[in-house]
Amino acid sequence: MTAAFDTIVAPATPSGEGGVGIVRLSGPAAEPLLRRFFQPTRKTLSLDSHRLYHGRIYHQDHLLDEVMVVLMRAPRTYTREDVAEVHCHGGSLVVRRLLDLFIESGARLARPGEFTLRAFLNGRIDLTEAEAVIDLIRARSDTAADIAARQMEGQLSRKLYNFREQIADLLALVEAFVDFPEEEVGSLEQERLLRGGEKIVQEMDGLIATFEAGRVLRDGLGVLLLGRPNVGKSSLLNALLGEARAIVTEIPGTTRDTVEESLILNGLPLRLIDAAGVREPGDPVEAEGVKRAMAKVASADLVLLVVDGSKPQGEEDRLVLAAAAGAKSLLVANKSDLAQVPLANDFISLPVVRVSARTGEGLEELKSLIAAPFLRGKSGDVADTIMLSDRRHREALVRARDSLEKFLAGLQELVSAEFLALELREGLDALGEITGETAPGQILERIFSRFCIGK
Repeated sequence: MTAAFDTIVAPATPSGEGGVGIVRLSGPAAEPLLRRFFQPTRKTLSLDSHRLYHGRIYHQDHLLDEVMVVLMRAPRTYTREDVAEVHCHGGSLVVRRLLDLFIESGARLARPGEFTLRAFLNGRIDLTEAEAVIDLIRARSDTAADIAARQMEGQLSRKLYNFREQIADLLALVEAFVDFPEEEVGSLEQERLLRGGEKIVQEMDGLIATFEAGRVLRDGLGVLLLGRPNVGKSSLLNALLGEARAIVTEIPGTTRDTVEESLILNGLPLRLIDAAGVREPGDPVEAEGVKRAMAKVASADLVLLVVDGSKPQGEEDRLVLAAAAGAKSLLVANKSDLAQVPLANDFISLPVVRVSARTGEGLEELKSLIAAPFLRGKSGDVADTIMLSDRRHREALVRARDSLEKFLAGLQELVSAEFLALELREGLDALGEITGETAPGQILERIFSRFCIGK
């Protein structure tokens, strides 16, 4: 994918009514198109860059709107091209008429993310910084926004470029022996290469280890409430949300489908999923609900296995326990406001918290236990931590780390310098996929298709 040189236009503000709408142009015709239709209130010989001007947009002596405009000349712009913005009244009709005017005059409607794509292709930002833009726009919590902002600032990029520099230094030393095959890698050089490679692998492992927490902070934690009918799952969902969102009755099997709600808990975005009660179903509709509940276990980050703490666990509870086998689970003994009975032996191995969805007793402890495993070591210092939050980044970094480990194994097995150099180059290529130097075109298209038009 190469840089384009035509002029693009798009709305930079959401559709609908608002105080202000912004139409953005980028490319070589941005300034000529602006000058063609804009008449400043104060007649001026030129439009200075990065200054706001008041005036009106006319088309063939027909007034379209009273506006403020700003012309930003390359390279000090978001795309490193000439950029013009028209700040008009925020009605959808006004914005559409301005878009039509510029498109009919030679501009092209921008594709999703094309302004940011041009910033990347023109070298203003790398691929991780470009991806951070959409992560910041879509952030669902303050912590997720902080992670995206730091990535957009280049903290992750600097860490990755540091890896590249260290690997490049190793490669330069190895290639010296490729160029002079009569020379053998001596013990001193081998020790230097081993120490350097092991240091990089250790640093990479540290960064890879941040992925699970980073992913959860960015995408949210999927928490599934699973239990037999009438243990109080829907009541617990309502208690956690602080409002009645699920129907609560004493009739078993009320919940026939999954109910999903969002919640921010200690800066952690949560997707709470209330599933149908697990038991031998009494009709086809309930059977489908139980089937969907079972299917949600595999995709959940955490299963809240809910039991009635005031009654002994029975066969239906054991059916739920079996369904959650292998999943990260927390046993929630509900109805703690009633006399409690000891847990059955099958259940005592799970971490447990006793709560009352009716009185609120134990809810704060439950919230803490939900968040703690996913924020361990991050609470309080997450704002200063470089974290991986994108699965694409993690997969490429793991491949880079694996190449380094193969390089280290080859060193100890005394393989030829050509093969050692090949492993190091593959590591560099994998890192380049993250920052964009070696990312194939289909990856770029997939990334930028996530953006809205106008960004």
